[in-house]
Amino acid sequence: MFMIASLFKYLLNLSTPLIIIGCLSAKGPWSFLTILYVFGLIPLLEIILKPDTFNLDSLTENKFKDHPLFDLLIYLIVPLQIYCVYFFLETITTSNLSSFELVGLTASFGIGCGVLGINVGHELGHRKKWYEQVFSIILLGSSLYMHFFIEHNKGHHKHVASPKDPASAAKGENLYKFWFKTVVGSYISAWNIQKVELKRRDALFFSFANLMLIFHFLQFSLLTVVYYFYGLKALICFSIAALIGILLLETVNYIEHYGLRRQKTQSGYSKVLPCHSWNSDHPIGRILLFEVSRHSDHHYQAQRKYQVLRHFDNSPQMPYGYPAMILIACVPFLWFKIMHKHMESIEKMDLEKEQDL
Repeated sequence: MFMIASLFKYLLNLSTPLIIIGCLSAKGPWSFLTILYVFGLIPLLEIILKPDTFNLDSLTENKFKDHPLFDLLIYLIVPLQIYCVYFFLETITTSNLSSFELVGLTASFGIGCGVLGINVGHELGHRKKWYEQVFSIILLGSSLYMHFFIEHNKGHHKHVASPKDPASAAKGENLYKFWFKTVVGSYISAWNIQKVELKRRDALFFSFANLMLIFHFLQFSLLTVVYYFYGLKALICFSIAALIGILLLETVNYIEHYGLRRQKTQSGYSKVLPCHSWNSDHPIGRILLFEVSRHSDHHYQAQRKYQVLRHFDNSPQMPYGYPAMILIACVPFLWFKIMHKHMESIEKMDLEKEQDL
């Protein structure tokens, strides 16, 4: 019964693609419904609902982690995102849309590129089965961000919470400066990782071993197909939507590791621990993003599937859920005011605990 209830709650993940499809069908003022849902209704619900720190016991966790229905649910996002791409392009091309509708639909689909494309692509990119990794690349391709598949797993997870990681924000760094640093830095890092991999395998630059080259070819082919069948307007709107998805992802990166740093050691940096990622146990955001907000455990053990990610008492907790923190991050002075005060209170509590020992 408990497993059925858990599976049922994750059906909420299907709400985002269904709302996007609804926006594309209804148009008019409904074009903005996805924005109101993700950044209006969800943050309000998370203010009302208390964080849930419940963890599965070891016996239940063993039943959950390999249960095929949890996998099936996340696999469903792949055809849904592909359909959203198709329906978006068809709607942009065949409907007589006003500028108001065009902005709303592009933004709504862009949110889908971040929440469905990159976020679910991120989860599947950590899996070992070949078809799950293919699903990951397909989803990342829908946001024109395939190099994330390389850099995130072999760069970000290795260098997280250190100056070497372009996706870890330093304390006092504002979101807009971070966007430039992480987008450019992660792309360069992906190429550097690929070059090392080619050298290790003694493979040629122009070969099937060069995933970066293959990813560029696939993404260029996708843009060519969009332009050929749907025209310049669709190409521009699709590219803008992909950019929205990318910036949404990088905003999540910003809030996940803001101001957290590992200790420098003689050999590099200290081991990655739960205290090196911000956690959020606010239930709606957790479910909507396939538990990525339990980020401390994700970095501690990256192979753990979304349904068995854990809360850690020693991981820093965000004052609000992910959707609300994303909005706050867009206003730097407000972000600094809330987060720096929050960080000071955490440091004070940690100091008091040490003194009590």
